[in-house]
Amino acid sequence: MNTVSPAPQTPATPPVRPKHKGSAQLFKNPVLERLSHTHIALPVSIFLLTATLSLYYGLTHGFMSGLSALGLFLLGLLGFTYVEYAVHRYLYHIPATTPGRAKFQYTMHGVHHEYPKDKTRLAMPPIVTVFVASLLFFIFRLVFGTWAFGILSGFTFGYAMYLFVHYAIHAYAPPKNFLKVWWTHHAQHHYKQDEIAFGVSSTLWDHIIGTMPKRGDKVPEGSEA
Repeated sequence: MNTVSPAPQTPATPPVRPKHKGSAQLFKNPVLERLSHTHIALPVSIFLLTATLSLYYGLTHGFMSGLSALGLFLLGLLGFTYVEYAVHRYLYHIPATTPGRAKFQYTMHGVHHEYPKDKTRLAMPPIVTVFVASLLFFIFRLVFGTWAFGILSGFTFGYAMYLFVHYAIHAYAPPKNFLKVWWTHHAQHHYKQDEIAFGVSSTLWDHIIGTMPKRGDKVPEGSEA
């Protein structure tokens, strides 16, 4: 009786060996290279301002009441947590099956895995941030109508909090309290296996979709993100 041998299992891609000093050069053009760096306060402020103005405009122009504004805000915030997870997992970690994909993946996210402590590349440059905030407004307005002001407020607030949390994880030592769970979770993604722990500001979708680290997994001492 003939038997079919099981297909060999493809091992998980090992994480890039991180360099905790220095910064990669992404562009030969000095202007583009300079624009690829930014201070975290700029994109965080842009998204917080977008969230505040959107909520204020929606309330003062009668597009939503206080209770509906809260509901739409929370809906937008929840929506962001999934988008954060999905973009990180399916776009930033796109398989590098071609040279073009490999270059895209490294420019968008691989450089961060190689230089996780580079504080100037933990967020998009301001000009890109303004473009993304504007694009989100037009998409949300087209899809959700007047509800867009509440949903956009929650979504961009979530974006700002994600940027802040991600920066804090990489820029500061883990705190000795319950907040350390964020540092440990993200360290699993960077230092153990980059196919788990895709959530940064929230572990919600890692729990739901099944990409949480195994209980008891530890990261190398002193390497928390």
